[in-house]
Amino acid sequence: MNRIQSPYFTRLSAVMGMCTALGTAGCGGPPIVAAGSIEPARPVAAAAPTIDALRDASARLAGHYSSAAQAAEDDTYFDVRLHIVPIWPDRVDGPWFYVEQAMASALDKPYRQRIYRLSAVPELRVESVIYELPGDPLQWAGAWERPERFNALDPAILQVRPGCSVLLAYAGPDRMTGGTEGDGCMSALRGAAYATSEVVLTPTGMETWDRGFDAANRQVWGATKGPYRFVKDPQ
Repeated sequence: MNRIQSPYFTRLSAVMGMCTALGTAGCGGPPIVAAGSIEPARPVAAAAPTIDALRDASARLAGHYSSAAQAAEDDTYFDVRLHIVPIWPDRVDGPWFYVEQAMASALDKPYRQRIYRLSAVPELRVESVIYELPGDPLQWAGAWERPERFNALDPAILQVRPGCSVLLAYAGPDRMTGGTEGDGCMSALRGAAYATSEVVLTPTGMETWDRGFDAANRQVWGATKGPYRFVKDPQ
């Protein structure tokens, strides 16, 4: 994945450095008194917003999603329900999330269940490390409704999916994009040799494009037209 050099944050960094370069007089300091006259106070510059990629990614990721609208427009896409809920809120090595994905017609039989752990990495990026659940994942089906169930699970026994971590970066003030890097995320599904994931996060939804490729780099599973578009439940 190419690193994103956002013009938005280039300009924002310049604003944040302005006060340091100009000193207090350039940022609305006290009026200057000279020869009995008072120079009018200059307008106080608005404080630059604080950039916190980990906070933004966590807030946008958590939620309940549906691809029903896309499925209604194009029958090559399925109606899929996606739940991403925080777990282990007291841990300091997170945030952690439980992820459950199922067809709308088989909600009690999710086809993907994972644990995500997010962490901040350099250049205002966020890494999402992907873990597999131990044993039969179906024993955790529906746990998004009661995330406290995971208090009985020790994170130390989770298995990382090597090469499957997703890196996210800003692509504007309300958009983060990213994906896996290279062909290191192994997959044997339907004859695949490796899998890739591409992700777009916004405050109102998510796009995900998961695909499997064989050793000759031919796609063998996943959507062929483009990503799944998930609309986030506003509640």
